[in-house]
Amino acid sequence: MRIVSLLPSATEIVCELGLIDELVGISHDCDWPPEVQTKPVLSQAAVGSDMSSGEIDQMVRELLHNGLSVYHLDKEKLKELRPDLILTQELCEVCAPSFGEVIQAAKILDIEPRIVSLEPTCLDEVLETVRLVGELTKRGAQAEKLIAKLRKRIEHVQHVVEQAEEHPHVVALEWLEPLFIAGHWVPEIIELAGGESLSTPGEPSYEIDWDDVEHFDPELLVLMPCGFTPQHTMQELDILLSHEGWEELRAAKNEQVYIVHGSFYFNRPGPRIVTGLEILAKLIHPELFRDLELPEGSVYPVTDAP
Repeated sequence: MRIVSLLPSATEIVCELGLIDELVGISHDCDWPPEVQTKPVLSQAAVGSDMSSGEIDQMVRELLHNGLSVYHLDKEKLKELRPDLILTQELCEVCAPSFGEVIQAAKILDIEPRIVSLEPTCLDEVLETVRLVGELTKRGAQAEKLIAKLRKRIEHVQHVVEQAEEHPHVVALEWLEPLFIAGHWVPEIIELAGGESLSTPGEPSYEIDWDDVEHFDPELLVLMPCGFTPQHTMQELDILLSHEGWEELRAAKNEQVYIVHGSFYFNRPGPRIVTGLEILAKLIHPELFRDLELPEGSVYPVTDAP
């Protein structure tokens, strides 16, 4: 089978199922596992990784307003790769090439590949995506083993959290200028990790006013800008610190503000979302998860962020 994945989470799933050799093309955002970075890249973003969140937001809004795509898809390279299966998405028009764009690009192919849109909005649907990719690639048994391992880790967190006496207010920010609160599966994993989320599980991320954050007064504030490394997020901290009343937030006063690697563990609906759950569990209830080891570089207190 010849697989093209235009979605980082799908690329991770494909590789977890032992199909890295069948993966013939990826998107520009596909960076995990590191071995995939030698694969042909079929997409390019209109925004640069060195731009600020404000600059990216402005450019994306202008592109969408003018009916233009945030991504360029290399149709000729797609034709050269002759995929049997193309994995893409419809969940977010600014996250990856859209299903419609891929359909249009595939019209020039000599063969008619199967084009599948993956769009989970909650943790169970993320696991179902693993099952679907397994079925599509005849790796159903491997998919079930992976799902079982992930469920075991989820259930362990749930079991430990049952001992929690409090459920602190948690805000996870997916963008800093303007402010966007994280949505879809993130509020769900906040609650599974023993916190109380400002946003509702399953709903998309949305723009919020600083007043909303102040009113909720989080005891834990987690910064996970979509597509940013922790280092990039650190460069934007002044945006957050400039908000009136910042010093009065419980999270700020008690030094409970953290930068996490959003792209690796929170923004992408793939297997590492479960690691994101474990990260939140340790941040929300460190007293219950003392022995839980987190991946190096996954989380930084704002006081000593990179």
